[in-house]
Amino acid sequence: MADFLDYLQPLGIDILTLIVQIVVFLAIIFIIRCVVLNTLERLSQWFHPRSEFNPLGITKVVFQKGLSIIVFVGIGFVFIVNVYLLYTGESVFLYMKELVSGVPRDQWQSFGIGIIKSILLLLLTALIVASLRPWSRRLGDRLKSWQENEANADSIKKFLWATELSLETGLWLLALVLCLEFLFLPEAVISYFYFALECYLLVCFGAICVYGIFALIDTLDVSADDFILDHPKSLFRFYPRFRYLIGLTKRCFEYAVYVAIAGLICVQLPWVKPLAIYAVTINQIIAIILATGISIELANITIEGFLLRARNLDPFQRRRRLTFVPLIQNTVRYLIYFGSGVAVLHIFNIDPTPVLAGAGIVGLAVGLGAQNLINDLVNGFTILLQNYYLVGDFVETDTAAGVVEAMDLRVTRFRSPEGRLHIVRNGDIKTIVNYSKEYVYAVVHVGVDYDSNLDHVYGVLEDVGKQVKELHPDVLEPTCIDGLDNFSESELTIRTSTKVKPGKHLPVQRLVRKLIKEAFDRENVEIPFARRVLILKNQTTEDQANIKKLTDELED
Repeated sequence: MADFLDYLQPLGIDILTLIVQIVVFLAIIFIIRCVVLNTLERLSQWFHPRSEFNPLGITKVVFQKGLSIIVFVGIGFVFIVNVYLLYTGESVFLYMKELVSGVPRDQWQSFGIGIIKSILLLLLTALIVASLRPWSRRLGDRLKSWQENEANADSIKKFLWATELSLETGLWLLALVLCLEFLFLPEAVISYFYFALECYLLVCFGAICVYGIFALIDTLDVSADDFILDHPKSLFRFYPRFRYLIGLTKRCFEYAVYVAIAGLICVQLPWVKPLAIYAVTINQIIAIILATGISIELANITIEGFLLRARNLDPFQRRRRLTFVPLIQNTVRYLIYFGSGVAVLHIFNIDPTPVLAGAGIVGLAVGLGAQNLINDLVNGFTILLQNYYLVGDFVETDTAAGVVEAMDLRVTRFRSPEGRLHIVRNGDIKTIVNYSKEYVYAVVHVGVDYDSNLDHVYGVLEDVGKQVKELHPDVLEPTCIDGLDNFSESELTIRTSTKVKPGKHLPVQRLVRKLIKEAFDRENVEIPFARRVLILKNQTTEDQANIKKLTDELED
């Protein structure tokens, strides 16, 4: 019995040693899991919660599954090793004691001090992060109260969010790297962690710059309207013309910052260092794109100011210049595009002369095949040169009728009285009826009964013509009665014409018809209308009596 107890005592110590090994292993795994998952959780905040693709979320899931496999394999390995030691008759406790005692004491002390330093550093980091949040919220409240507007409030919110997240995550990652250094990991491994931290901080700095630029642009955009109202004659009065470029400006700044950061990262990697020079090239192209958009709008403003600034322009001169403004603006726009393309070629150290020569040959070949395009351009140039119509004229062509809203060498845009926009190729315009040259007649045909006294009708129409002249400012002369125009089946058609200002015939026609109807009602002049006569066969005496009775009632 004593021998059995002597055997159980070392066996219990060995089992207790096995349990301690498993507990220590699980504790290390738990610490690693908490640190890594916390880091991944903070990094994943860069992505929208409803984003379809979140690589850090996928990484977290994979890490948890991998860690579960490591736990299972690790516990199995520890168990198998200990069982093997027991099987060979060795004491697990003595084996672990010899293994631990083989490590120098100074190294154990350094390891313990490193753990203490790591714990203190993590606590200090937590305190710093906790103190940053109230400061960030106070700063956000002050910025939002400075310019209360939904547009820049959202931008400021994103800027503060990016700043807070970058600082917190950067501090935690720095603390993690320092903890690894406290635990005496190899310098090569530590250097890789420092490089990863540097790359992350560069990306965070870029994100802060991007969101800061967005907030600044939105704030200036909100403040611009009030400044323009207070200073209506300053150069900022042209700012609304550039407002549509805000989106392009934001995207250009964003891409330029991220490309610059990518270039800085590539410089530190020997195998991709030659690619870093392309970051400068890409940013130059981005600058050309932004400068192109701004230059086009500056050119448009300059052209409009030069052609339309004069105050002594008569209506014809102004409409003529309005017609040529889009043509000149389009020409200048294409020249700016051409210059931007040449600038891009120079960035890549490409001589543009051979390219332009080849483009000229290709353009000639395309031009020979694009006869319709050439026909449109020639016809459009002829219309502009001969002043067949200008912007603002009421014109009728073979396919459309309406007010000319815009025209260039390629197409003309007509706005019909019904509000429809007709876009007609200049080559398809064969016949042009212009209602806006000096004057136009508003022609109205009036139908009267055959029994009417025409002299009386003419007198009523003359009174209407004088009334129209008094009521409508666009009428140049009273309505003229041209006489009997046609013998219709049930009416006499009288033609009237009213001389009006160019392009004003439609509203005058409507007014003339209204006044004629009112005047005829007062003077008992009948306006014929269509009648339908029904002839019924095989009528009975009773049917004939009912029809006669109904007819008498209608006549009464």
